[in-house]
Amino acid sequence: MSGQSITDRITAAQHSVTGSAITKTVCKATTHEIMGPKKKHLDYLIQCTNEMNVNIPQLADTLFERTANTSWVVVFKSLTATHNLMVYGNERFIQYLASRNTLFNLSNFLDKSGLQGYDMSTFIRRYSRYLNEKAVSYRQVAFDFTKVKRGSDGVMRTMSTEKLLKTVPIIQNQMDVLLDFNVNANELTNGVINAAFMLLFKDAIRLFAAYNEGIINLLEKYFDMKKVQCKEGLDVYKKFLTRMTRISEFLKVAEQVGIDRGDIPDLSQAPSSLLDALEQHLASLEGKKVKDSTAASRASTLSSAVSSLANTGMSLTRVDERERQAALEEEQARLKALKEQRLKELQRNPAIATTDSSPVSTAGGTVNSVPVIDLFSTPNVLGGILKPTVTSLTNQSTPLNGQQPHKLVSNDLDSSLANLVGSKFASLPPKHDLHWSQPGERKLTGGTNWQPKTAPSTTWNPANMVTITCAHAMMLLFLQPPQMGSMMMTQPGLLYSQPGIRQANPFGTNPGAQVTELRIHTHNWCQIREREMLA
Repeated sequence: MSGQSITDRITAAQHSVTGSAITKTVCKATTHEIMGPKKKHLDYLIQCTNEMNVNIPQLADTLFERTANTSWVVVFKSLTATHNLMVYGNERFIQYLASRNTLFNLSNFLDKSGLQGYDMSTFIRRYSRYLNEKAVSYRQVAFDFTKVKRGSDGVMRTMSTEKLLKTVPIIQNQMDVLLDFNVNANELTNGVINAAFMLLFKDAIRLFAAYNEGIINLLEKYFDMKKVQCKEGLDVYKKFLTRMTRISEFLKVAEQVGIDRGDIPDLSQAPSSLLDALEQHLASLEGKKVKDSTAASRASTLSSAVSSLANTGMSLTRVDERERQAALEEEQARLKALKEQRLKELQRNPAIATTDSSPVSTAGGTVNSVPVIDLFSTPNVLGGILKPTVTSLTNQSTPLNGQQPHKLVSNDLDSSLANLVGSKFASLPPKHDLHWSQPGERKLTGGTNWQPKTAPSTTWNPANMVTITCAHAMMLLFLQPPQMGSMMMTQPGLLYSQPGIRQANPFGTNPGAQVTELRIHTHNWCQIREREMLA
């Protein structure tokens, strides 16, 4: 099959209906297409492991379910996706795998659909065994050998002798299972197995780096160990020499399939004289007759061996750093591409750059925000609160200073208050001529000689009349003594006859209630002023 099968499309559609994005992505990453899982699907699953609201057991179980498929392609890609999450995902994913009693049970897997199915089934069985061993190793030591800190102060270099002798064999077991994948260059014939091999290649380098540092620590402690410990340590070192030969063969396969030579480390073996020195020291502890050797010669041999292994460790570290740098450059390239795409979208549709709900604009590379103004702060009271604001009647229907209604005007308390208390007047449609008439007046009845007096409509010339804004009137209302203004003494009942209304303090601690009262007082004052003008 060269593309997604009908089953793949139906399965993805089913999960689209149910709304399970994770399950849908797992199915898309493990389709019947003979290629490795797509990076965008793996990136999504990796990000899911970092989200605290994602159910990790459910994610892992979905991958396990995909390995129950009869197609070698689906099963192989499921193992590869799991390996990716173990390496690049959040640590709680591998922690969950380590806590399970059983993992992949594929020791008898066989796809009989064709010759390629027979061949790939062999590598599926080996690959699943390595992933199981990787999880078991984590369960035994509570960390991943491929992610431990390295160097002179690293985990393996600072272990005690007792712990070191228990930990190094665990690395050896994991290394053995990895090398048992045992693939040749001519067997890497499709994208699925190639993706798995690349993950194994990276694990092999990091795992051997930790293994190498454990051996360096062992050699530095060897001549101070007890007899039993020396015997165990010598056996560990002999196995290390065997695995170094096997890892060299594994790296040759990587070079043959086209991996950059700079990504393949140089392995330096310790001199053979070191093994003789270790064996002679153990024999001397057992009471056997050995060749005489001075402490200086042993120290020289040990120093030469440690230096060779340290060079190997440095080579492994350089490869790891190069891979990390390549990943960083790739990520930067992706971010640059996304940025360019975003700029193109903004150029095609500039309206999406800013929204009414957000004061921040990034279209021009600047951030614009509306400053917060405290209308009731005291520093600006003496500076401008008593200054009258005069304007013509023709401009009263227009927001002051070109500001929208309900907006605050920076450094202008008078205008800000005018916008707050005069919002309903500002919303009226503009008129060139204002016709004043007495609104809402009740018709009174009287005696036989009584005749109703109807006030004619009066047209005022806006050019010849100047009035005080509501904001200034409000200030006069609260700041002038009662005896100074005739408007306060004309009809006091109209101002205070309503129950529950009291004079507001504009500098109090409850601006919301104060603004409400200010609106009432200003409205009443406007009615009084209107009556006086019509009288």
